[in-house]
Amino acid sequence: MTQLPYEEALERARTELESALSLILQEIAAYPTPISGCDAQYIRLISDRTRIASSLRDLDDRPFVATPRKLEPEAA
Repeated sequence: MTQLPYEEALERARTELESALSLILQEIAAYPTPISGCDAQYIRLISDRTRIASSLRDLDDRPFVATPRKLEPEAA
């Protein structure tokens, strides 16, 4: 199995998550009206939608990486 470059792997993950989110949104839209609090499958779809959307936001977040003001070895 060939490993992908890091950025390509992230883009592939983003694409797969977007596809999964689209499928879940379609399934939720076509779902019959649930009985509030009694429909475990519907609750699972909503939970999965939230988790996938959160994962997509996490991929877009850029972590803060502290860097020295002077880019010189003695500045660290």
